Amino acid sequence: MKIVLLDAHTANPGDLSWQPLEAIAACEVHARTPLDQTVARCSGAEIVITNKAPLTREIIAALPDLKYIGVTATGFNIVDVVAAKERCIVVTNVPGYSTPAVAQHVIALMLEMTNHVGHAAKSVEEGGWVKCPDFCYYDHPIIELSGRTLGIIGYGEIGSAVARIAVAFGMKVLASKRTWKEPPPAGVEAAEIDDIFRQCDVISLHCPLTDATKHLVGERTLDLMKPEAMIINTGRGPLVDEPALAKALNEGRIAGAALDVLSVEPAKADNPLLTAKNCLITPHVAWASRESRARLIDITAANLQAFLAGKPVNVVNG
Repeated sequence: MKIVLLDAHTANPGDLSWQPLEAIAACEVHARTPLDQTVARCSGAEIVITNKAPLTREIIAALPDLKYIGVTATGFNIVDVVAAKERCIVVTNVPGYSTPAVAQHVIALMLEMTNHVGHAAKSVEEGGWVKCPDFCYYDHPIIELSGRTLGIIGYGEIGSAVARIAVAFGMKVLASKRTWKEPPPAGVEAAEIDDIFRQCDVISLHCPLTDATKHLVGERTLDLMKPEAMIINTGRGPLVDEPALAKALNEGRIAGAALDVLSVEPAKADNPLLTAKNCLITPHVAWASRESRARLIDITAANLQAFLAGKPVNVVNG
């Protein structure tokens, strides 16, 4: 049996091991795979592991030996799951592996927007404190989170993890979820999405990307927000109408935004958020702690072992 890893670099740039997969079968590991080389590299392989390397209908059709596709991510839109199902090819993903890392990153973004630690440290490095006549200085307001309201849109595993940290900070939490099977925990209140945009000081997006949630943050919802409110997106880039958000930031209609995801990645030079006022962008790294990536590799191997045992788990095209 042959296992091909198409784009191994992001999950494991060299600080981890592929041993959990190598223990199952021989692995052919590629750091990155251009689209026009996918078929050649996967030729004869029964198992293909991918993160962001696309497996289109045409590519799947050109791989007669393919039986299993493992996606080393939670999102799986890079695979034509319909074409795979037509061929009885099982496709699996890895849910839940990055919850602690993403929740921590959300809080880091929120703290940077309220405490400006990175900005202050850079200013000191550039000599600002040395030149200051006072014992301290700050050129951005420092905002206490205690007593503020955090809105969470998408109260799933990550959203609830963020809520627990926010409650510990003394924040009130309003949360939106499609279905509440049980009441929210202490400190968290169920709310409609529009009420979250109207009432919250910080809004964090954790909902899936669907036709209904695409551009959830747009002209209409941005107009509902308070001028001092801020928004965080570590979910999916297209949840945000980027020109609309850039316009709201530049006009001072909201106080700030922090994003780890954009609609096109890597970022394009003409993305208006790159130059928008009070906009903090990190390069899709919320998930990428070493611990997260180790869990990702372990669960990817466990998914494959379950498939080979005839009891597949985390199947997305069943």
